[in-house]
Amino acid sequence: MSDLTTVPSTTTPRHRPLRVAARWMLTFVGFPLGGFAAMLLVGPVDDPLAAALGGLITGVAIGIAQALGLRRGGPAPGPWIAATAVGTTVGMTAGAAAVDYGTDLAALVIQGVICGFAVGAGQAVTLRARLGRLALAWPVALAVIWAIGWTVTTVAGVQVDQQFTVFGSLGAIAVTAGTVVLPLILNRREGGAAR
Repeated sequence: MSDLTTVPSTTTPRHRPLRVAARWMLTFVGFPLGGFAAMLLVGPVDDPLAAALGGLITGVAIGIAQALGLRRGGPAPGPWIAATAVGTTVGMTAGAAAVDYGTDLAALVIQGVICGFAVGAGQAVTLRARLGRLALAWPVALAVIWAIGWTVTTVAGVQVDQQFTVFGSLGAIAVTAGTVVLPLILNRREGGAAR
């Protein structure tokens, strides 16, 4: 009789990962919003100061969006946002300078590798408590994924010669899809710890 009065859980193991992934996919908006704000406030990335300031603005926007997407399963929002902002600032400054502020596909792929690695390194610091040594793979993964983001944006015909701080919406969707594994792993570990 107690079986008849039990209300089935709406958070079944089958549905929760889909919700976690869907929530993470919405975080792609942080990329174009951050890039737009940086372009509006700083202008094109054509010197070290513009790269640093544009990277900072973009990184804050990405960090906020991702912190909202990670929710309780992820690191604390403040450190995550700070790590993303610092990583994007360092990565954009170093990456843009390494390619002499170029905007051809090869230059943007290299810039993406450098910036993605820097962002991943910053975020890995905040992930270490939850992921342990697995967090060390995050900078390498982001380096590859950010290079893909710039590739998708360039091939799609976005006017990358305007020297944006970050790839366009299509690249952001690709990057967000490529990183969806992170919230899924964090969610799974949180679920395992709760048992």
